[in-house]
Amino acid sequence: MLKIRCVDTITEENHLADEEDYKEITEDTRLEDRAHFELVFPLIYGLGGRLPNDIRDFADRASCPDADLPDDPTPENILEVLLEAERCAIRTWIEVCDMMQGKDPRTYDMAQRVLNEEIDHEAWFIELLSKERDDEINPAGHFVRGEPGDAPYLTNNRFNDSS
Repeated sequence: MLKIRCVDTITEENHLADEEDYKEITEDTRLEDRAHFELVFPLIYGLGGRLPNDIRDFADRASCPDADLPDDPTPENILEVLLEAERCAIRTWIEVCDMMQGKDPRTYDMAQRVLNEEIDHEAWFIELLSKERDDEINPAGHFVRGEPGDAPYLTNNRFNDSS
């Protein structure tokens, strides 16, 4: 049986929206998104690119708008902002995959792995939002990935612990 952080086992009654708080899921997402940046950063430089020195300039060049706190910061409104941010990230990584397919296998593989995690994040926020807005449980299958922020698609899996 799979273990999840706040309950003993996954059952039909235990879902993300019931058992894990929003802060925990949002923090997991933030940490995994940081892992995405840390994976992409060396690749950019390795391909001869560079990042802007000014953080605002960097954000302005992003394909997704800032995920600002809504004017009415209810849980539902905040979750909608987070969900749209994940959907924008998904669109962006699909574009990267499309650009790299058949051209750069290493970048294509990395983009696919990041895309898989962004799709997971979207599912988590859909589940939380459906619980918050509609009082429905639509399980996303969020389960412990190890430690908060572990990015399973971005880590090479070892055959044993001695490696």
